Order: sequence, then structure tokens, then C-alpha cells
Amino acid sequence: MKTFPLFLAGLLATVLSTASFADDVQVAVAANFTAPMKAIAADFEKATGHRAVLSFGSTGKFYAQIKNGAPFDVLLAADDETPAKLAHENGIVPGTCFTYATGKLVLWSATPGVVDAAGEVLKKGDFQRLAIAAPKLAPYGAAAVETMTRLGLYEALQPKLVTGDSIGQTFTFVSTGNAGLGFVALSQVYENGRIKSGSGWIVPAALHHPIRQDAVVLSHGKDNKAAAELMAYLRSEPAKAVIRSFGYDL
Repeated sequence: MKTFPLFLAGLLATVLSTASFADDVQVAVAANFTAPMKAIAADFEKATGHRAVLSFGSTGKFYAQIKNGAPFDVLLAADDETPAKLAHENGIVPGTCFTYATGKLVLWSATPGVVDAAGEVLKKGDFQRLAIAAPKLAPYGAAAVETMTRLGLYEALQPKLVTGDSIGQTFTFVSTGNAGLGFVALSQVYENGRIKSGSGWIVPAALHHPIRQDAVVLSHGKDNKAAAELMAYLRSEPAKAVIRSFGYDL
């Protein structure tokens, strides 16, 4: 009679044990955080065995979906107001909310030389379309409106505005050339410490309220171990390194 090698038996037991404790966590992720969260989710699965199932979109739309019963366990919002609103409505697990990143706004064009280093192109108005995210749905859109208002340019630029449902759609407008330039999230165009293509002006933080992005465990995820472990992992040094690499502040 053949016996199963002990080391293989131990390995199989370990695999089965890990699989039995692994779980999925449904995560609603603000569109600006798409690239870093894909990287973090892959690292999280390697580190814990848990799988983060990611959905990307605007924070405003996610709020509506959550209120209508969407089975998300965790929300990574593009602001701090939406998680606070959900907390007031008893829609979260108390004590789980924290700021995972502070976003930066950038005026960006896919074409080199279009956007100058001081954003003076906005005053010159030498373009046909300027893309922004819907200010009522996307915090980066609200920050764009606030920036133009503080510069005294909002009324003059309104006829040129093209509005995306999310910062992801706004980026698509600009990257495909359907809009000559637009206000997008720095994380969408940032790599290795610089804007990776086209031309851009990183908007000074003084021109809009801080884009504090909060994470929270939703009521649906209160008994999901993977949700709690994902929140802990987002605070880990490996996750923070990824977040910084995309131009966010912590």
C-alpha cells in the first residue's frame, strides 16, 4: 500500500485550510482609485488569500446603489462626506471609517504642450471643450468647479464644459481627444513621480477643499472577515507605498 508523502499531506492541509478561511469582499471603489486598487487587491489576495471583488464608478452613484440595497461590503469613496452621510443613516459598521488617501486634481491634456505649468491656458481659452466630472456625483468634479470659481473663470468657461458621469469617463473624454483638456485625478496620469504623458498642471491645494477619500465597512459587510482584513491591509506599509506611487498624499 502506497502512503501519501508527509510533506505533500502537510501542503494539502495548508492549502485546504487557507481556502476554507478565504472569503470574497465586494468593494465599491471611486473611479479615481482604479489603478492603485487593482494593484492593492492583487497584493491583498497574495497576503491573505481573500479576494477583493472590485466595482468602479462615481461615489454619488455608489451612494444611490447602496441605499437601494446593493450588496457592497466596503466603500472606498472619493470624499469624506458620503461615508459620513451613510454613518448618519446607520449604513456602516461604526468605528471603521478612516481616510485612506488625499487626492490631487490636475488640469490635463493628452497632447504635449497644451497645458502650461501654471494653468494659464484656462485664461486664454484657446480650446473648444473642457471636461470635468459631474460635480454633484464626483468630488473631483466639485473640486474642478471650485478651482475655476476661485480663479474667477467659471462663468466664462461654462459654455465649454463637457461633463462625465465619473472621473473615469472624464479621463476618457480627454484621453481620446473628445475634449482638448480637462480636470482629472492626478492618479490617472501619474507614474514614477511625474505626469507620464501629454501635458498637465497640478492644481494647487489652496484652490479647492481637500479631497479626503474615506474608506468604510458597510452594514452588509459587518460579518465579513475579508472586509475587516481589507481595511487593515489598506493601512499597511505595502498598501501605503502603492497609494503614494500614484501621487496621493496620506
